[in-house]
Amino acid sequence: MDAISALHGRVSIATLGQPGPTSEQLDIMLRAAVRAPDHGVLRPWRFIVLQGSEREALGDIFVQACLRSAPDSDTETLEKMRRAPLRAPMVVVVIAETDPDNRIPLTDQLLAAGAAAQNIMLAAHALGLGGMWRTGDMAKNTLVKERLGFAEKDEIIGFLYLGTPTGSIKRVPANDPARYLRALPQ
Repeated sequence: MDAISALHGRVSIATLGQPGPTSEQLDIMLRAAVRAPDHGVLRPWRFIVLQGSEREALGDIFVQACLRSAPDSDTETLEKMRRAPLRAPMVVVVIAETDPDNRIPLTDQLLAAGAAAQNIMLAAHALGLGGMWRTGDMAKNTLVKERLGFAEKDEIIGFLYLGTPTGSIKRVPANDPARYLRALPQ
């Protein structure tokens, strides 16, 4: 698939199954990620690739984080947290390992890691894989960052769920870019 087709056709796919990305496909996606725009060439992006039982370990971390922030969480909520990383055969956690003291603004560091995540999603689509980029409470949770080996200053950009699309693929209606253009104010 050419780049323009990938850009114009990518959609989020929530229902993902086996097979997950191969090691060759993962390599292609990560090579795309590290080509993201990066002000100051800081390379703030970090990736944790979880497959198999590693996804269960992430689910355990989610449960611990949930219990720390809401000790009275019910069993159903905790089980939902535990199962969340199991919704795809591979989860790539994208983290911005930030340097708040660098001359490059923090916003630029976060955007670079976000662009790396987007490149993974586009590469996955171009390879015929499906993906869903999720954030939510766990992306902001200090315990989750700590258990993943990162500092409080670092930011989880997202949990990228990757696998083979199962079921129907949501069709996104055409959207005219002109709706989002603004003229320079007079």
